[in-house]
Amino acid sequence: METLAHFGDGGPGPWILFFPLIWALAIAGGITLLRRTVRRGRRGPGRPATFDDNSPISVLGHRFASGEIDEDEYWRRLSVLDEQFGRPGKGGAA
Repeated sequence: METLAHFGDGGPGPWILFFPLIWALAIAGGITLLRRTVRRGRRGPGRPATFDDNSPISVLGHRFASGEIDEDEYWRRLSVLDEQFGRPGKGGAA
């Protein structure tokens, strides 16, 4: 170890001992970032943290998924509801 850290004979010097510490910090930061991303992804894309399953748009989606209404009726009703309530996370000019 003394030979590795000894820079009087042209060795890399004592700063070489900081590389494992830097790698450990980088790996720990990457793991932390990955865990936060996975935790946020459980809600699903575009779905807010407080999602109301009783909103008119959600009820319409459930009716379409269960087969109560067909696709044409779904899109027709969704366009009307979109004008009144808007979709969460929908961008664009008002």
